[in-house]
Amino acid sequence: MKRIILLLLCFLGLVGQSMGQKVKTGIEVLKSEKFKTLEGKRVGLVTNPTGVDNHLRSVVDILHAAKNVNLVALFGPEHGVRGNAHAGDAVGNDTDPTTGLPVYSLYGKYRMPSDEMLKGIDVLVYDIQDIGCRSFTYISTLGNIMKAAARNHIKVVVLDRPNPLGGNNVEGCITEDDCISFVSQFKVPYVYGLTPGELALLLNNEGLLGERCDLEIVKMKGWKRKMTYSDTGLKWVLSSPHIPEATSAPFYAVSGIVGELDSLNIGVGYTVPFQTFAAPWIKAAELSKRMNALGLRGFSFRPIYYSPFYSKFKGQQLQGVQVYITNYRRARLCEVQFYILQELYKLYPEHDVLGDSKNRTDMFNKVCGSKEIRRLFLKRHRWSDVRDYWDKDIKAFKKLSKQYYLYK
Repeated sequence: MKRIILLLLCFLGLVGQSMGQKVKTGIEVLKSEKFKTLEGKRVGLVTNPTGVDNHLRSVVDILHAAKNVNLVALFGPEHGVRGNAHAGDAVGNDTDPTTGLPVYSLYGKYRMPSDEMLKGIDVLVYDIQDIGCRSFTYISTLGNIMKAAARNHIKVVVLDRPNPLGGNNVEGCITEDDCISFVSQFKVPYVYGLTPGELALLLNNEGLLGERCDLEIVKMKGWKRKMTYSDTGLKWVLSSPHIPEATSAPFYAVSGIVGELDSLNIGVGYTVPFQTFAAPWIKAAELSKRMNALGLRGFSFRPIYYSPFYSKFKGQQLQGVQVYITNYRRARLCEVQFYILQELYKLYPEHDVLGDSKNRTDMFNKVCGSKEIRRLFLKRHRWSDVRDYWDKDIKAFKKLSKQYYLYK
Protein backbone atom coordinates (compact mmCIF):
# COMPACT_ATOMS: atom_id res chain seq x y z
CA MET A 1 0.00 0.00 0.00
CA LYS A 2 2.84 2.44 0.87
CA ARG A 3 4.43 1.76 -2.52
CA ILE A 4 1.13 2.58 -4.26
CA ILE A 5 0.74 5.82 -2.30
CA LEU A 6 4.33 6.84 -3.10
CA LEU A 7 3.82 6.17 -6.80
CA LEU A 8 0.60 8.18 -6.72
CA LEU A 9 2.28 11.14 -5.03
CA CYS A 10 5.13 11.06 -7.55
CA PHE A 11 2.57 11.03 -10.35
CA LEU A 12 0.92 14.12 -8.87
CA GLY A 13 4.31 15.82 -8.62
CA LEU A 14 4.11 16.25 -4.85
CA VAL A 15 7.12 14.14 -3.94
CA GLY A 16 9.18 14.87 -7.03
CA GLN A 17 8.91 18.59 -6.42
CA SER A 18 10.18 18.51 -2.85
CA MET A 19 12.96 16.02 -3.67
CA GLY A 20 14.23 18.26 -6.49
CA GLN A 21 14.39 21.36 -4.31
CA LYS A 22 17.72 21.65 -2.54
CA VAL A 23 17.09 25.08 -1.03
CA LYS A 24 14.55 26.34 1.48
CA THR A 25 14.00 30.06 1.03
CA GLY A 26 13.37 32.45 3.90
CA ILE A 27 9.60 32.08 3.71
CA GLU A 28 9.93 28.28 3.96
CA VAL A 29 12.09 28.66 7.06
CA LEU A 30 9.68 31.18 8.55
CA LYS A 31 6.82 28.72 8.00
CA SER A 32 8.79 25.90 9.63
CA GLU A 33 9.36 28.17 12.64
CA LYS A 34 5.59 28.83 12.78
CA PHE A 35 6.12 32.57 12.13
CA LYS A 36 7.51 33.02 15.63
CA THR A 37 9.43 36.22 14.84
CA LEU A 38 6.19 37.89 13.65
CA GLU A 39 3.91 36.59 16.37
CA GLY A 40 1.77 39.29 17.97
CA LYS A 41 3.15 41.98 15.61
CA ARG A 42 1.33 44.20 13.12
CA VAL A 43 3.05 43.37 9.86
CA GLY A 44 3.59 45.34 6.68
CA LEU A 45 4.76 43.20 3.75
CA VAL A 46 6.96 44.40 0.89
CA THR A 47 6.73 41.89 -1.93
CA ASN A 48 5.80 41.10 -5.52
CA PRO A 49 4.91 37.91 -7.44
CA THR A 50 8.37 36.43 -6.77
CA GLY A 51 7.55 36.20 -3.06
CA VAL A 52 6.38 32.59 -3.06
CA ASP A 53 7.10 29.45 -1.07
CA ASN A 54 8.49 26.25 -2.58
CA HIS A 55 5.01 25.32 -3.80
CA LEU A 56 4.50 28.72 -5.52
CA ARG A 57 2.02 30.00 -2.95
CA SER A 58 2.22 33.79 -2.48
CA VAL A 59 3.75 35.09 0.74
CA VAL A 60 0.83 37.54 0.83
CA ASP A 61 -1.65 34.70 1.13
CA ILE A 62 0.59 32.72 3.50
CA LEU A 63 0.98 35.54 6.02
CA HIS A 64 -2.66 36.59 5.67
CA ALA A 65 -3.79 33.05 6.52
CA ALA A 66 -1.36 32.56 9.42
CA LYS A 67 -3.39 32.69 12.65
CA ASN A 68 -0.58 34.23 14.72
CA VAL A 69 0.35 36.91 12.14
CA ASN A 70 -1.53 40.19 11.86
CA LEU A 71 -0.85 41.31 8.28
CA VAL A 72 -2.14 44.87 8.00
CA ALA A 73 -0.66 46.39 4.82
CA LEU A 74 1.12 45.56 1.57
CA PHE A 75 3.83 47.58 -0.18
CA GLY A 76 4.58 47.21 -3.88
CA PRO A 77 7.88 47.93 -5.70
CA GLU A 78 8.26 48.46 -9.46
CA HIS A 79 5.70 46.22 -11.27
CA GLY A 80 3.45 46.10 -8.18
CA VAL A 81 2.58 43.53 -5.50
CA ARG A 82 0.76 41.23 -7.94
CA GLY A 83 2.97 42.11 -10.93
CA ASN A 84 0.34 44.00 -12.89
CA ALA A 85 2.47 47.03 -13.91
CA HIS A 86 4.89 47.25 -16.85
CA ALA A 87 8.57 48.25 -16.50
CA GLY A 88 8.89 51.93 -15.62
CA ASP A 89 5.14 52.47 -15.15
CA ALA A 90 4.15 54.37 -12.03
CA VAL A 91 2.29 52.17 -9.56
CA GLY A 92 -0.61 53.65 -7.59
CA ASN A 93 -2.05 52.88 -4.17
CA ASP A 94 -4.77 50.25 -4.28
CA THR A 95 -6.60 47.51 -2.42
CA ASP A 96 -5.49 43.91 -2.84
CA PRO A 97 -8.48 42.05 -4.34
CA THR A 98 -7.64 38.74 -2.65
CA THR A 99 -7.05 39.88 0.93
CA GLY A 100 -8.74 43.28 0.98
CA LEU A 101 -5.56 44.80 2.45
CA PRO A 102 -4.39 48.29 1.52
CA VAL A 103 -1.56 48.34 -1.03
CA TYR A 104 0.90 51.23 -0.89
CA SER A 105 3.02 51.95 -3.94
CA LEU A 106 6.79 52.40 -3.60
CA TYR A 107 7.17 53.10 -7.31
CA GLY A 108 5.03 56.14 -7.94
CA LYS A 109 4.72 59.38 -6.01
CA TYR A 110 6.63 57.74 -3.17
CA ARG A 111 9.77 55.60 -3.46
CA MET A 112 10.02 55.34 0.32
CA PRO A 113 7.19 54.55 2.75
CA SER A 114 5.84 57.73 4.31
CA ASP A 115 5.33 58.04 8.05
CA GLU A 116 1.59 57.92 7.40
CA MET A 117 1.86 54.59 5.55
CA LEU A 118 3.79 53.09 8.46
CA LYS A 119 1.35 54.08 11.20
CA GLY A 120 0.20 51.03 13.14
CA ILE A 121 2.99 48.79 11.79
CA ASP A 122 5.47 47.06 14.10
CA VAL A 123 7.56 45.18 11.54
CA LEU A 124 8.21 45.38 7.79
CA VAL A 125 8.81 42.05 6.05
CA TYR A 126 10.70 42.08 2.73
CA ASP A 127 10.41 39.09 0.39
CA ILE A 128 11.46 39.69 -3.24
CA GLN A 129 13.57 37.58 -5.58
CA ASP A 130 16.32 39.78 -7.00
CA ILE A 131 18.69 39.18 -9.92
CA GLY A 132 22.00 40.35 -8.45
CA CYS A 133 22.48 43.57 -10.47
CA ARG A 134 22.67 47.02 -8.93
CA SER A 135 20.44 48.69 -11.54
CA PHE A 136 17.53 46.31 -10.89
CA THR A 137 15.44 48.58 -8.68
CA TYR A 138 14.33 46.17 -5.97
CA ILE A 139 17.49 46.70 -3.90
CA SER A 140 16.79 50.44 -3.95
CA THR A 141 13.35 49.66 -2.53
CA LEU A 142 14.97 47.43 0.10
CA GLY A 143 17.27 50.26 1.18
CA ASN A 144 14.43 52.76 1.24
CA ILE A 145 12.21 50.66 3.51
CA MET A 146 15.17 50.20 5.86
CA LYS A 147 15.66 53.97 6.01
CA ALA A 148 11.97 54.53 6.70
CA ALA A 149 11.95 51.78 9.31
CA ALA A 150 14.90 53.32 11.14
CA ARG A 151 13.16 56.71 11.17
CA ASN A 152 9.97 55.17 12.59
CA HIS A 153 11.63 52.66 14.94
CA ILE A 154 10.18 49.69 13.07
CA LYS A 155 11.89 46.35 12.71
CA VAL A 156 12.78 44.97 9.26
CA VAL A 157 12.73 41.23 8.56
CA VAL A 158 14.25 40.09 5.25
CA LEU A 159 13.17 36.65 4.05
CA ASP A 160 16.28 35.66 2.15
CA ARG A 161 16.44 34.28 -1.39
CA PRO A 162 19.20 33.06 -3.74
CA ASN A 163 21.29 35.36 -5.87
CA PRO A 164 20.73 33.85 -9.36
CA LEU A 165 24.19 35.07 -10.44
CA GLY A 166 25.73 33.13 -7.56
CA GLY A 167 27.53 34.44 -4.52
CA ASN A 168 31.05 34.69 -5.92
CA ASN A 169 30.66 36.87 -9.00
CA VAL A 170 31.49 40.57 -8.50
CA GLU A 171 31.84 42.95 -11.46
CA GLY A 172 32.00 46.71 -11.92
CA CYS A 173 33.06 49.82 -10.05
CA ILE A 174 31.07 51.11 -7.11
CA THR A 175 28.62 53.95 -7.73
CA GLU A 176 30.16 57.41 -7.63
CA ASP A 177 28.48 60.40 -5.99
CA ASP A 178 27.39 62.13 -9.19
CA CYS A 179 25.69 58.96 -10.49
CA ILE A 180 23.59 58.06 -7.43
CA SER A 181 20.01 57.40 -8.57
CA PHE A 182 17.21 54.88 -8.12
CA VAL A 183 19.01 52.59 -10.63
CA SER A 184 22.33 52.91 -8.76
CA GLN A 185 21.38 53.99 -5.28
CA PHE A 186 24.18 52.40 -3.28
CA LYS A 187 27.96 52.27 -3.40
CA VAL A 188 28.21 48.65 -4.45
CA PRO A 189 29.51 47.09 -7.70
CA TYR A 190 27.19 46.51 -10.65
CA VAL A 191 27.22 42.75 -9.95
CA TYR A 192 27.58 42.54 -6.18
CA GLY A 193 27.55 38.81 -5.34
CA LEU A 194 25.27 38.94 -2.27
CA THR A 195 21.82 37.64 -1.38
CA PRO A 196 19.18 40.24 -0.43
CA GLY A 197 19.77 39.43 3.24
CA GLU A 198 23.53 39.79 2.98
CA LEU A 199 23.20 43.04 1.07
CA ALA A 200 20.80 44.38 3.70
CA LEU A 201 23.35 43.59 6.43
CA LEU A 202 26.12 45.36 4.50
CA LEU A 203 24.00 48.45 3.80
CA ASN A 204 22.89 48.63 7.42
CA ASN A 205 26.23 48.04 9.10
CA GLU A 206 28.46 50.04 6.74
CA GLY A 207 26.48 53.26 7.18
CA LEU A 208 25.25 53.32 3.58
CA LEU A 209 21.72 54.15 4.72
CA GLY A 210 22.46 56.68 7.43
CA GLU A 211 20.71 55.58 10.62
CA ARG A 212 20.75 51.84 11.24
CA CYS A 213 17.49 49.94 11.51
CA ASP A 214 16.60 46.95 13.67
CA LEU A 215 17.28 44.20 11.13
CA GLU A 216 16.71 40.44 11.14
CA ILE A 217 17.49 38.05 8.29
CA VAL A 218 15.59 34.78 8.00
CA LYS A 219 18.31 32.70 6.39
CA MET A 220 17.79 30.11 3.68
CA LYS A 221 18.74 26.50 4.21
CA GLY A 222 20.79 24.62 1.65
CA TRP A 223 22.02 27.54 -0.47
CA LYS A 224 25.70 27.66 -1.40
CA ARG A 225 27.60 30.58 -2.97
CA LYS A 226 28.69 28.52 -5.96
CA MET A 227 25.07 27.72 -6.90
CA THR A 228 23.39 29.04 -10.00
CA TYR A 229 19.62 29.23 -9.78
CA SER A 230 19.19 25.94 -11.62
CA ASP A 231 21.25 24.28 -8.89
CA THR A 232 18.68 25.24 -6.25
CA GLY A 233 15.84 23.17 -7.72
CA LEU A 234 13.48 26.10 -7.09
CA LYS A 235 10.87 27.23 -9.57
CA TRP A 236 11.42 30.67 -11.09
CA VAL A 237 8.72 33.34 -10.99
CA LEU A 238 9.42 36.16 -13.44
CA SER A 239 11.00 38.99 -11.49
CA SER A 240 9.94 41.48 -14.17
CA PRO A 241 8.22 41.08 -17.55
CA HIS A 242 11.59 40.80 -19.29
CA ILE A 243 13.15 38.34 -16.83
CA PRO A 244 10.77 35.44 -17.51
CA GLU A 245 13.24 32.64 -16.66
CA ALA A 246 16.14 32.25 -14.27
CA THR A 247 18.41 31.97 -17.31
CA SER A 248 17.42 35.55 -18.23
CA ALA A 249 19.07 36.99 -15.10
CA PRO A 250 22.75 36.78 -16.19
CA PHE A 251 21.86 38.23 -19.59
CA TYR A 252 20.58 41.35 -17.85
CA ALA A 253 24.18 41.92 -16.76
CA VAL A 254 25.41 41.07 -20.29
CA SER A 255 23.36 43.74 -22.09
CA GLY A 256 21.36 45.88 -19.67
CA ILE A 257 23.75 48.84 -19.58
CA VAL A 258 23.96 49.24 -23.36
CA GLY A 259 20.23 48.56 -23.46
CA GLU A 260 19.74 52.06 -22.04
CA LEU A 261 20.83 53.49 -25.41
CA ASP A 262 18.42 54.06 -28.29
CA SER A 263 20.54 52.69 -31.14
CA LEU A 264 20.49 48.99 -30.28
CA ASN A 265 17.79 46.44 -29.60
CA ILE A 266 18.85 43.89 -26.96
CA GLY A 267 16.00 41.43 -27.49
CA VAL A 268 13.46 43.37 -25.42
CA GLY A 269 10.34 43.40 -27.54
CA TYR A 270 11.23 40.03 -29.04
CA THR A 271 11.32 36.50 -27.56
CA VAL A 272 14.88 36.63 -26.16
CA PRO A 273 15.09 39.66 -23.85
CA PHE A 274 18.64 40.80 -23.00
CA GLN A 275 20.18 38.09 -25.22
CA THR A 276 20.77 39.98 -28.47
CA PHE A 277 22.44 43.06 -29.92
CA ALA A 278 20.75 44.12 -33.14
CA ALA A 279 19.92 47.10 -35.36
CA PRO A 280 18.78 47.75 -38.97
CA TRP A 281 22.31 48.74 -40.03
CA ILE A 282 24.18 45.73 -38.60
CA LYS A 283 25.20 42.78 -40.77
CA ALA A 284 24.73 39.68 -38.63
CA ALA A 285 27.44 37.51 -40.20
CA GLU A 286 30.06 40.25 -39.88
CA LEU A 287 29.36 41.01 -36.25
CA SER A 288 29.13 37.37 -35.14
CA LYS A 289 32.45 36.62 -36.84
CA ARG A 290 34.11 39.55 -35.07
CA MET A 291 32.71 38.65 -31.67
CA ASN A 292 33.66 34.98 -31.90
CA ALA A 293 37.17 35.96 -33.04
CA LEU A 294 37.68 37.77 -29.71
CA GLY A 295 37.62 34.41 -27.92
CA LEU A 296 35.72 35.73 -24.91
CA ARG A 297 35.81 33.07 -22.22
CA GLY A 298 32.45 31.45 -21.57
CA PHE A 299 30.65 32.97 -24.57
CA SER A 300 29.65 32.16 -28.12
CA PHE A 301 27.81 34.33 -30.66
CA ARG A 302 25.34 33.41 -33.40
CA PRO A 303 23.93 35.57 -36.23
CA ILE A 304 20.29 36.46 -35.65
CA TYR A 305 17.59 38.14 -37.76
CA TYR A 306 14.30 39.33 -36.28
CA SER A 307 11.62 41.99 -36.15
CA PRO A 308 10.66 43.25 -32.66
CA PHE A 309 6.98 43.09 -31.73
CA TYR A 310 7.39 46.24 -29.61
CA SER A 311 10.07 48.51 -28.11
CA LYS A 312 13.07 49.79 -30.10
CA PHE A 313 12.78 49.36 -33.89
CA LYS A 314 9.30 47.88 -33.58
CA GLY A 315 8.32 46.13 -36.82
CA GLN A 316 11.68 46.72 -38.51
CA GLN A 317 13.93 43.97 -39.82
CA LEU A 318 17.02 43.76 -37.61
CA GLN A 319 20.30 41.87 -37.78
CA GLY A 320 22.80 41.20 -35.05
CA VAL A 321 24.05 38.52 -32.71
CA GLN A 322 22.48 36.30 -30.09
CA VAL A 323 24.71 35.70 -27.08
CA TYR A 324 25.18 32.22 -25.61
CA ILE A 325 26.80 31.54 -22.24
CA THR A 326 28.85 28.37 -22.74
CA ASN A 327 30.71 28.32 -19.42
CA TYR A 328 29.14 30.49 -16.75
CA ARG A 329 31.94 30.14 -14.22
CA ARG A 330 34.48 31.55 -16.68
CA ALA A 331 32.28 34.32 -18.06
CA ARG A 332 32.72 38.03 -17.31
CA LEU A 333 29.17 39.10 -17.90
CA CYS A 334 29.22 42.90 -18.10
CA GLU A 335 32.10 43.35 -20.50
CA VAL A 336 30.36 41.63 -23.45
CA GLN A 337 28.29 44.74 -24.20
CA PHE A 338 31.41 46.91 -24.29
CA TYR A 339 33.13 44.53 -26.68
CA ILE A 340 29.98 44.80 -28.80
CA LEU A 341 30.36 48.60 -28.86
CA GLN A 342 34.03 48.21 -29.72
CA GLU A 343 33.44 45.89 -32.66
CA LEU A 344 30.44 47.85 -33.93
CA TYR A 345 32.54 50.99 -34.12
CA LYS A 346 35.25 49.16 -36.06
CA LEU A 347 32.69 47.83 -38.53
CA TYR A 348 30.37 50.81 -38.75
CA PRO A 349 32.14 54.00 -37.54
CA GLU A 350 29.31 56.10 -38.98
CA HIS A 351 27.10 54.58 -36.22
CA ASP A 352 28.75 55.68 -32.98
CA VAL A 353 26.24 54.09 -30.62
CA LEU A 354 27.77 55.47 -27.43
CA GLY A 355 29.07 58.77 -28.78
CA ASP A 356 25.66 59.64 -30.23
CA SER A 357 23.73 58.63 -27.10
CA LYS A 358 22.19 62.14 -26.82
CA ASN A 359 19.42 62.25 -24.21
CA ARG A 360 20.26 58.72 -23.01
CA THR A 361 23.77 59.71 -21.87
CA ASP A 362 22.68 60.57 -18.34
CA MET A 363 20.83 57.28 -17.84
CA PHE A 364 23.75 55.30 -19.29
CA ASN A 365 26.11 56.97 -16.81
CA LYS A 366 23.76 56.34 -13.88
CA VAL A 367 23.41 52.66 -14.70
CA CYS A 368 27.20 52.35 -15.10
CA GLY A 369 27.58 54.14 -11.78
CA SER A 370 30.31 56.38 -13.20
CA LYS A 371 30.72 58.97 -15.95
CA GLU A 372 34.28 57.77 -16.41
CA ILE A 373 33.21 54.56 -18.18
CA ARG A 374 31.78 56.46 -21.13
CA ARG A 375 34.56 59.05 -21.16
CA LEU A 376 37.35 56.46 -21.19
CA PHE A 377 35.66 54.32 -23.82
CA LEU A 378 35.13 57.19 -26.23
CA LYS A 379 38.86 58.00 -26.32
CA ARG A 380 39.55 55.13 -28.72
CA HIS A 381 36.43 52.95 -28.59
CA ARG A 382 38.40 50.16 -26.92
CA TRP A 383 37.34 48.18 -23.87
CA SER A 384 40.98 47.80 -22.86
CA ASP A 385 41.02 51.53 -22.02
CA VAL A 386 38.14 51.06 -19.57
CA ARG A 387 38.62 47.66 -18.00
CA ASP A 388 40.98 48.67 -15.19
CA TYR A 389 38.61 51.43 -14.08
CA TRP A 390 35.62 49.10 -14.25
CA ASP A 391 37.48 46.54 -12.11
CA LYS A 392 39.13 48.93 -9.64
CA ASP A 393 36.79 48.35 -6.68
CA ILE A 394 36.25 44.60 -6.96
CA LYS A 395 39.03 43.40 -4.66
CA ALA A 396 38.19 45.84 -1.86
CA PHE A 397 34.45 45.13 -2.09
CA LYS A 398 34.97 41.37 -1.95
CA LYS A 399 37.04 41.82 1.21
CA LEU A 400 34.38 44.06 2.75
CA SER A 401 31.39 41.95 1.76
CA LYS A 402 32.84 38.70 3.12
CA GLN A 403 32.13 40.05 6.61
CA TYR A 404 28.43 39.75 5.80
CA TYR A 405 28.36 36.32 4.20
CA LEU A 406 25.61 34.15 5.67
CA TYR A 407 26.45 31.16 3.45
CA LYS A 408 29.58 29.34 2.34
